[in-house]
Amino acid sequence: MALNWTRAASRAQEIAASWQSAAGPGGAVVLFDRDGVREAFAGGHASIEYGVPFTAQTPNRFASISKHILAIALLRAGIPLDAPLGRWLKELSAPLAAVELGRALDMTGALPDMMEALWHQGVPFTATLSAEEVFAFACSLPALNAEPGTEMAYSNTGWRLGQRILEQVTGKPYKETVAELSGELGAAFRLPYDASEIVPGLATGYWNDGTAWRRGHNGPHFSASGGIVGSAADLAGWASALLAGRGPLAGMLERLTAPRHFADGSESVYRLGLVCSRLGETGIVGHGGSLAGYRNHFWMSPAHGVGVVVLSNREEEALWPALTVLAALLGQDLPTIAEAPVGLFASGEGPFWAELATDSISFMGGFERLVTDGDGGLRSLPAYLDIRLKREGEDRLTGLIGGVPRSLRRVPADTRLDPRLVGRWRDPRFGTEIEIRADGTALMPWPASGTASRLTPLPNGRALADHLHGPWRARPCLWLDAEGSLRVAGHRARILQMQRA
Repeated sequence: MALNWTRAASRAQEIAASWQSAAGPGGAVVLFDRDGVREAFAGGHASIEYGVPFTAQTPNRFASISKHILAIALLRAGIPLDAPLGRWLKELSAPLAAVELGRALDMTGALPDMMEALWHQGVPFTATLSAEEVFAFACSLPALNAEPGTEMAYSNTGWRLGQRILEQVTGKPYKETVAELSGELGAAFRLPYDASEIVPGLATGYWNDGTAWRRGHNGPHFSASGGIVGSAADLAGWASALLAGRGPLAGMLERLTAPRHFADGSESVYRLGLVCSRLGETGIVGHGGSLAGYRNHFWMSPAHGVGVVVLSNREEEALWPALTVLAALLGQDLPTIAEAPVGLFASGEGPFWAELATDSISFMGGFERLVTDGDGGLRSLPAYLDIRLKREGEDRLTGLIGGVPRSLRRVPADTRLDPRLVGRWRDPRFGTEIEIRADGTALMPWPASGTASRLTPLPNGRALADHLHGPWRARPCLWLDAEGSLRVAGHRARILQMQRA
């Protein structure tokens, strides 16, 4: 296959030019191969307030793109991935301590995501939390979301715990490991531990409230789950070295992308901080990253030794722009955007629901773009979650979501709130309280707690709450389990179990 660098550069330039003409936040698009950076394009502002342009050398927050860097550090340290977390972290509750480190990293460990679990209890993502405070909360988690190995559900918790294990084994802060490892390859990665730490030249993160750009803010301390800062050029240089297996990254791409399996032996697309996917007949690997005000993605084709990085300080999807550049480079057709049945769907029981637009799906709050699978079905372009669905008429969807068979039916428009939900509920372990009212609203334990959340009823004793906080939207499912407890569940955290107060 002949690579079309001219076509890819043209597409990258179009993306950068659109940021530049909008005169708002910006980003950089960098093309690379095994030998290093080939071309770089940038546009827009790193700081709107001061008119600072965004360049390929502008430091930006990588967010979850950086997960695979911890995996490399763990592999280089010889830390066994098949050992349970409790081997190192004795303070964890028994269910979490029994989870294998490898499953904690490949998202099949069913570890509740600590930030989503905190949000369910009224602690917003803007709250300032230290590393020790977050770890103490992790140790208080009483249960897992599911049986380990049965489902791929995105969670940052395993990566936070993995960092703590690495620091315990090596005896040095992870930020030193990051600096040393990237420095060997000429990249200037750094890991600031909180948003107040000054990083020279760091792009300000922005999100749009519908009328104007606003600054993003992230409260909890940054960790290996997504805290590294670096430029698009540095990240492309790192990814080039990963493709080539240079220096400390020798053999690492193969180890990072080696198949990971569910308990039943089936294969997951999520590996060790990288997602394996396809563009036409070409295997590609990459990962996305999202923090309030930042959205990034990078894709690589190992067979061709090429890739693209898209880093931005604007709260907009980066996966599809990066994919369009890679498709232009490889001469591949882009996947066909789906025409999905629009509306709200739910499983027969439990907290599982999905809302579909024509080209995307939100499964329990986890967003993915949908394309056709070439056989009459729908599949995700997995940034975080692998989804494969078939339509059975306009009112039913069946298939695999995160490796689990799901059957989802359209929620009737006239569904009313189940009266069994009405009342005051309290989680005895955490003290979290929810009041569900007969008028279809609920007082949730969120900021501005005097504001009632309008509920969306689902059949069989369930309802969706709804809360916007900055650029993020929380829609936990409130559902009555078989024992009559009220459960609170999102895609990433499903541990609150409330009794009637």
